Amino acid sequence: DCSSSGQAAEAFRSSPVGSCAATLKGQSCHLSFLEGILALIAFICIETIMECSPCEGLYFFEFVSCSAFVVTGVLLILFSLNLHMRIPQINWNLTDLVNTGLSTFFFFIASVVLAALNHKTGAEIAAVIFGFLATAAYAVSTFLAVQKWRVSLRQQSTNDYIRARTESRDVDSRPEIQRLDT
Repeated sequence: DCSSSGQAAEAFRSSPVGSCAATLKGQSCHLSFLEGILALIAFICIETIMECSPCEGLYFFEFVSCSAFVVTGVLLILFSLNLHMRIPQINWNLTDLVNTGLSTFFFFIASVVLAALNHKTGAEIAAVIFGFLATAAYAVSTFLAVQKWRVSLRQQSTNDYIRARTESRDVDSRPEIQRLDT
């Protein structure tokens, strides 16, 4: 029945997941969810390590994985619930780009450092693997965010041009402004 499938589609779009998929263009929403899951698993793996020496690499990895999970989770919730629409002053495409770019960079550095200082325990190896998987997911997301940001810049410059042309036409059509010029 077409009406029930239409109702199901509308119910999905109004749900948090459907809203996120519509806002982030589907793929990006699923990718953000994957990033959060990978960061959480990497964090859990690193938390299971009981002994370390030296511990600095482990602490850095722990900080990066927890931070990436929290920030990505908060952004995902903001997009899922359409709360970002209430704060139009923030450039959300740029915010997403900065988050994914920094997460890619820091996850890569933390994974390399942890791999270099690895004591060959199962939890450390698993954390390194999930760290590199999170790096790859964030890198793909960074690429998509750069594409989206470039498109938004082009649209903004086109809108600025159209607005300037419209304003210049408005000046010519208003006689009270023309009288002041003569």
